[in-house]
Amino acid sequence: MSDARDNQPQWDLVIESKTPLFRLNFRELWRYRDLLFLMVMRDYKASFKQTILGPIWFFIQPLLTSTVYSVIFGMIAKLGTDGNPRLLFYLSGVILWNYFSTCLNSSANTFISNANIFGKVYFPRLIMPVSVIISNMLRFSVQFLFFGLALAYYIIQGNTAVHITWVALLTPVFILIMAALGLSMGLIVSSLTTKYRDLTHLIGFGVQLMMYATPVVYPASELPLKWQQIIQYNPMTAVIEGFRYAFLGSGTFSPSMLLYSLGITVVLFFISVIMFNKVEKGFMDTV
Repeated sequence: MSDARDNQPQWDLVIESKTPLFRLNFRELWRYRDLLFLMVMRDYKASFKQTILGPIWFFIQPLLTSTVYSVIFGMIAKLGTDGNPRLLFYLSGVILWNYFSTCLNSSANTFISNANIFGKVYFPRLIMPVSVIISNMLRFSVQFLFFGLALAYYIIQGNTAVHITWVALLTPVFILIMAALGLSMGLIVSSLTTKYRDLTHLIGFGVQLMMYATPVVYPASELPLKWQQIIQYNPMTAVIEGFRYAFLGSGTFSPSMLLYSLGITVVLFFISVIMFNKVEKGFMDTV
């Protein structure tokens, strides 16, 4: 009898259908780190496949967007920039919002866009949205470097309105909140779109409308006090205002509002993981 037991196969991986709703198996993600790396590189290469300028678009896109905003909202609409150069003001908001919105939109299509792969082979499903966050982080890093060069130019030119504050040390916190918030909201939408496809149409222009409820193209100080209090409920408000205060010396920085944004992000993250794990078990029947 002992020989029969010894000859039984020892499985390296056991896939179970009954798992806790809130489960983040980081050890399993680490085991599939090679696949994660391949997915990150796939997303990166797919962004510039069959393009002439390639990664140069990392610089062109925020520069053109900031220039258009400078003309429309700065010169025509006469919106203030808290005394900062228009290019720096809009560039600081554009690169942050681009990272957040791209993470949200890409994560929101996790189940639908990868249904064929999910139905053929097993791997931790969370790899897909996590790879999107990392690949977009590469893009954000390049654009942040571009912002730093523009900032250095204005400082060297002697622009006294621009100065870096100690809040710049909190930059990793700002980035973490943006990444986690975009991932969480994207996973929630992705979990719902397996049954309600209407959300795929809503998320596109919904993110655009959300931008105007965030001080991206205008400083919060330009709004009446009533509206300033309202937009503070937007968790991205503290991030963008804090980032501008850190590197431009304008805007407002409130530790309590940053903690509020962090708290909202943590709550949404817990909700998103629960919904993602619940839908993951049977989404192939509805997609």
